[in-house]
Amino acid sequence: MSGGAAWRRRGGFTIIELLVTVALVSIMASAAIPAGELIVQRARERELREVLRAMRAAIDEYKKASDQGRIARAVGESGYPRQLGDLLGARDQKDPNGATLRFLRRLPRNPLNADLAVPAQQTWGLRSYASEHAHPQPGRDVFDVYPLTQGKGINGVPYKQW
Repeated sequence: MSGGAAWRRRGGFTIIELLVTVALVSIMASAAIPAGELIVQRARERELREVLRAMRAAIDEYKKASDQGRIARAVGESGYPRQLGDLLGARDQKDPNGATLRFLRRLPRNPLNADLAVPAQQTWGLRSYASEHAHPQPGRDVFDVYPLTQGKGINGVPYKQW
């Protein structure tokens, strides 16, 4: 037998076969990485929607309790919480024992803010009742919240407009 036939019987790979295999694996891996990043981004945005929904519902419940006279407010106030911390507990004016009304267990942090050194309350922008919708500004109360995250969502809408 010749030397080439002995090589084929050993069952090894040629250097070209190895290079082609490595190239194919790297192409498949480079296609999978962006898809994985998209899945992570989609999950964060889903969590952001849920947190915004919960916080806005808590603000609305606070306003409802204020309108019902269960939360004390001064004349001329809107009835919305003065700060986000008010959603954690307010004295029920109609309860003879002075029970506390709780609208949130804790202030959630913006899931798109990765800096854990920043307190949860500082990851949100505040819009007062007197503020224009197009130009949200903080004021004497908290009518709405929005994420203080730069950039746009997968849907193309800037996070500040969510």
